[in-house]
Amino acid sequence: MIGLMREEIELLLRGEHADPFHVLGPHEVDGRLCVRVLRPGAVKVEMLDTKRPPVEAAVLDQRGFFEAVTPAGRPAPYRLRVTYEKSVIELDDPYSFPSLLTPYDQHLMAEGTHYQKYEKMGAHVRTQKEVQGVHFAVWAPNARRVSVVGDFNLWDGRVHPMRFHPSGIWEIFIPGCGEGEIYKFEILSQAGALLLKADPYGFFAELRPKSGSVVFDISHYEWNDAGWKEARRHRNRLDAPISVYEVHLGSWKANLGYRSLADSLIPYVVEMGFTHIELLPVMEFPFDGSWGYQTVGYYAATSRFGTPSDFMYFVDRCHQADLGVILDWTPGHFPKDGHGLGTFDGTHLYEHADPRQGEHPDWGTLVFNYGRNEVQNFLLSNALFWLSVYHLDGLRVDAVASMLYLDYSRKPGDWIPNKHGGRENLEAVAFLKRLAEVVHEREPGCVVIAEESTSWPAVTRPVYLGGLGFDLKWNMGWMHDTLDYMALDPIHRKFQHNKITFSMMYAFSENFMLPLSHDEVVHMKGSLVNKMSGDDWQKFAGLRVLYAYMWSHPGKKLLFMGGELAQRQEWRFAGELQWDLLQYESHGGVRRLVTDLNRVYRDEPALHEVEFEWTGFQWLDCNDADHSVLSFSRKSKSGEEVLVVCNFTPVIRHHYLVGVTGPGEFIEILNTDAAPYWGSNVGNQGGVEAQPVSHLGWPYSIRLTLPPLAAMYFKRR
Repeated sequence: MIGLMREEIELLLRGEHADPFHVLGPHEVDGRLCVRVLRPGAVKVEMLDTKRPPVEAAVLDQRGFFEAVTPAGRPAPYRLRVTYEKSVIELDDPYSFPSLLTPYDQHLMAEGTHYQKYEKMGAHVRTQKEVQGVHFAVWAPNARRVSVVGDFNLWDGRVHPMRFHPSGIWEIFIPGCGEGEIYKFEILSQAGALLLKADPYGFFAELRPKSGSVVFDISHYEWNDAGWKEARRHRNRLDAPISVYEVHLGSWKANLGYRSLADSLIPYVVEMGFTHIELLPVMEFPFDGSWGYQTVGYYAATSRFGTPSDFMYFVDRCHQADLGVILDWTPGHFPKDGHGLGTFDGTHLYEHADPRQGEHPDWGTLVFNYGRNEVQNFLLSNALFWLSVYHLDGLRVDAVASMLYLDYSRKPGDWIPNKHGGRENLEAVAFLKRLAEVVHEREPGCVVIAEESTSWPAVTRPVYLGGLGFDLKWNMGWMHDTLDYMALDPIHRKFQHNKITFSMMYAFSENFMLPLSHDEVVHMKGSLVNKMSGDDWQKFAGLRVLYAYMWSHPGKKLLFMGGELAQRQEWRFAGELQWDLLQYESHGGVRRLVTDLNRVYRDEPALHEVEFEWTGFQWLDCNDADHSVLSFSRKSKSGEEVLVVCNFTPVIRHHYLVGVTGPGEFIEILNTDAAPYWGSNVGNQGGVEAQPVSHLGWPYSIRLTLPPLAAMYFKRR
């Protein structure tokens, strides 16, 4: 036992040694080379190289600790032959390989600025000294010991304890390990608890309810979307048409994987005319009922639908079909599952220790500690990971309001004010600003969208002007007011006319996206068509006029899957959409309308070029509450105009006067009451001529027949 204390052997055998590389592997001691090996259950260990006879190691402890001693200078590399009672294996010694983490890597990680952190952390297939294996690295600064465990070592944490760095990172290169290996990190806490954790940076995971991480090399996929990436910054511009189809992959159609979805979902979305798909979170999550919003594997595409390469194929196919892909992302909270991030190394590592800061009262989840550099780096690197590695075109950041306010959903006394005594989460604000800056700097053309439900100022203004830096913000106020209005009996709508007009009071205070999302068709809220008032015909007509109003209102568009079918039932995450409804003209008509709305929205610059300032919108008449009629004009940068008239009652109105800016023939380019949409086919025979009759201050006017519960678009010839 050369230069070795008995206490150190005992610590290794008990799995409590904090610095295994200090003991195991090759060491020069007193002019000789000592190779120490820990292999529980082994009866014999030999040191091999190609130039000299094997050297049998001495047994220093019958429980599996060995030491081979040779003259100094014995050439490397060497291998080990390990004999068990019923088997013999040969392997390279993991403790003979140097660290793969540079001091600069660790400096950037501690500083919170290692934005490609995923390239060094987690599990990576590597070749060292012409030996292939897997390099593992994990952040657990307060652990007493961390080991990689898996089938390759019989899940015995004593076999592969990792090297510790002062930065709090543990690492090891395990030769002979490869793709497909299932693994976890076994962590011994300072309190003596033994934790079994999935890899926070793991690229793949077992299918739930199993929770192991899986070694996967994500560098193999060959992309074919260079043309899309080149054009992306134009497709995602604020003056481009952006119409988003929001999808939960597991319930669009049942039992489809990433590749089969590429063959069925993508052609469907292209046919419908949407410009982007937005995916509910695909990062690995254990509980189906969370729809992906309780993320455990932030770097792992969920194994429910295939492998990481399969998901890359899906995104690639979207781009080849000229579809952008936006991903819902959840940096606001994470679940308490035992294999996840919570108390990761036995301490509150990713979350706050105080439950008044660290626990989310609504969702039973944990809140990230945004003031910690390493946590902020974990999330920033994760955002860039999906945009860079998976070529995604944007992130929709979930639950931003819950991040911004320290008292979000908390009662007085259940939250801790910031250093100024306020309710703003200053660390989260700084994180969100940095997120926007980093994404725009490193992935130009990608968009960052906020689901922010309060009136926090300047969400979509640049950081250098004091804003949060998002490109778009969901307009939750418009959504709630409009749905409340459409639920009213039409006879009462004149008393609530402000609900349908109020959005224009603030429409240009932010860069808004108009969402009719999954949140509006779950938890007993009813489907969209069933939110409409009246009998069945009125419900469908109401849904059609709602969609036409939405597509003509300033702001980018988002519709959750099933909305285009006028689905009768609430969304059910465990089922699939009611595709059988398309056999009925009422439902097929709504789908045809959505397709035509997307076409007109794309084809008419007036409807998409100027969405975020008054120069693109003008009221013609917003005060006709008695008839529940709105009329307004949308304008392009060059002055092209689309006139929109919405009748929110089931009454046909003949000879209805609408003021216009000048002479010309106004061609009817869309009418939601048309027969193909299951309407009553009331209209204006294709168009009307403006007359020099002033109305409400406008020098000209057109006299229209307004169909019941319908919207019409007109374009001046």
